[in-house]
Amino acid sequence: MSHGLLSAAWTLWRTSLRQDRRKAVTALVLVVAGAAAWPLVAIMLRVLFDAANTGRPVAASLAGVAVAALLIAGLTLSHFAHIAYFELSELDVLHLHQELMAATNGSPGTAHFEQADLADKVTVLEEDIEQLRVGLQAVLTGVGLAVAMALTTAVLAWLNPLLLLLPLVAVPPLLAGRWAERRVDRSREATAESTRRALGLFRLATTAAAGKELRAFGLEQEVRRRHRALWQDSTRRLWRTQSGASLIRMAGQLAFTAGYIAAVLLILRDAVAGRRGIGDVILVIAIAAQVNQQVAAAVGVLQDLQRLRSVYQRFDEVHALVGAAGPDDRRRSPARAAGPDDGGRPAPPAAVLPARLRDGIRLVGVTLRYPGAEQPAITGLDLHLPAGATVAVVGDNGAGKTTLVKLVCGLLRPTSGRVLVDGVDLADLPLPSWRARIAAGFQDFVRFELPARQTVGVGDLPRLDDEPAVRTALDRAGAGDLVGDLEAGLDTPLGRSWTDGAELSGGQWQKLALGRAFMRDDPLLVLLDEPAAALDAEAEHALFERYRLQTRRIAAGTGAVSVFVSHRFSTVAVADLIVVLADGRVAEIGRHTDLVRAGGRYAEMFDLHARAYR
Repeated sequence: MSHGLLSAAWTLWRTSLRQDRRKAVTALVLVVAGAAAWPLVAIMLRVLFDAANTGRPVAASLAGVAVAALLIAGLTLSHFAHIAYFELSELDVLHLHQELMAATNGSPGTAHFEQADLADKVTVLEEDIEQLRVGLQAVLTGVGLAVAMALTTAVLAWLNPLLLLLPLVAVPPLLAGRWAERRVDRSREATAESTRRALGLFRLATTAAAGKELRAFGLEQEVRRRHRALWQDSTRRLWRTQSGASLIRMAGQLAFTAGYIAAVLLILRDAVAGRRGIGDVILVIAIAAQVNQQVAAAVGVLQDLQRLRSVYQRFDEVHALVGAAGPDDRRRSPARAAGPDDGGRPAPPAAVLPARLRDGIRLVGVTLRYPGAEQPAITGLDLHLPAGATVAVVGDNGAGKTTLVKLVCGLLRPTSGRVLVDGVDLADLPLPSWRARIAAGFQDFVRFELPARQTVGVGDLPRLDDEPAVRTALDRAGAGDLVGDLEAGLDTPLGRSWTDGAELSGGQWQKLALGRAFMRDDPLLVLLDEPAAALDAEAEHALFERYRLQTRRIAAGTGAVSVFVSHRFSTVAVADLIVVLADGRVAEIGRHTDLVRAGGRYAEMFDLHARAYR
């Protein structure tokens, strides 16, 4: 949905009503009443001066009291309204943050994270959402301004029909403000990459984990230099745009100033000619001044509403990018495609995930190209991962190992070809059910800064706080001794986001990640992608001994396929099947002894690895 200004304002207002209807309506009433008070002040000033000039003290006194009451209302009601909508604004920002989280996770796959366009739009959105704490204020102020301007227009028409032209002179500053804001918005979009890279360097320079390498390689000044250059580039381009935008806004305001002066002179001429009283002169001066203030306020509100519209438009663009990069909700496989004589019958329901694998997982003619990439990461891949087998995947960096892992997880869908689970296309299986039968440990594991029990327990969310299950998973990963090193055992909060959080070593974090991978008891697919990268050789050997025992236990129950990626050939050799990838294709496949005997790519890699340890 494309959002215009009114559509964006209405969307935010409905969001606020859902947060707290009473506070939202109270704020609206107070803002509108406060805005309407100012035109009424001008009208009562006219009554006051005319009454005083014609010797009517009672009328003058009552008008004076009314002016005072209206001034108090105009000066204070907006402040009371702020109390009502301040909390709503905070809740609206929280809602938009949650919307952004939902949008970026709106696809079952991860291909959209590879797109630079998405990263740029998310960077701008993160900034805009924080600025939109004034979004609700802009919406309410806009309604109040509309009421005040309607009253002002009625007064101008009563004074002199020619004065109705005065609001028209407000059009140039409004158009100028809108044009200027568009220029600024385009500039912010154009500088998003520099801003994002500068923020990345800032996080790098302020993160403890990066501190070691920055100091070891003497990179502190270099990081600061690059951060400064990127930030100055972004700031310089934005400053030029902002300067031009200010000149455009100034030109619009000058056009209104000329109209304001003409309006005052028109009524003053009638007063000198005796056709108007002093009260009318006071009224037109006050009303014209208010029109000027209303125009200035309208320009500010318009800018805020344009930012609000941009936020919702970027949300639409993020949804579109995520949807374009991800698979269709129900992509039909060739096996399920309707034939020419199907009579227009609806497609059959989604396939049922097997409780136990019989055949295993097959990749048939699979090609995958990442968004924006010139070459496919995987090309025409045909591969059978047998049920119950332990499969090792090896190859040089960039050979396609991690891409293969993502494909069988369902994180990526092939550009062409099919991934079959016991003969059924993975695209036809309910993806949440498939994910629930996967146990996975990744090289780039997440450091969940939670209590230790939950850091492991999220590997099987229904058993998040199940201590026996967590301890069993840690034992499977060989990390049972880690609990004793934590001050409060499994209740120990982990990470710097906690005031008293324990900071773990890379190896300790990885052990917890491995425990997370072993939380599920009956997976159909067990994945370990470089699971021992942060472990020493002895710990790695112990890990894979336990891994073999666990995979045999799981395979006996569910026929699970176990896939692990490793650069260490001492662990690879124990696999039932070894897949050697090169340039996104299967270069070799077989058992360790057969591959060594063949003297091909695997034998060469194994020999290089063995010589490194001699």
